[in-house]
Amino acid sequence: MKAVVQENGVWIPKRLLKGVKEVEIRKKHGQIVVQPTVISDDPIFDLGNHPGHSGLGDLSTKHDDYLYGKRA
Repeated sequence: MKAVVQENGVWIPKRLLKGVKEVEIRKKHGQIVVQPTVISDDPIFDLGNHPGHSGLGDLSTKHDDYLYGKRA
């Protein structure tokens, strides 16, 4: 497959990336390499998936007060 490099780069058809959510693009030995990355093992992507419940209605705005004991 050939593609024309335009002002914003190169378009890669979605059919070539079936099932891929993220790719790493790098230049290696004079070649451009587009390689799928594994993101499911990174715990940072799980943050916020299972939030807890404190029962405090103002926790989002006064979280520092509750964390550091500066209750008014």
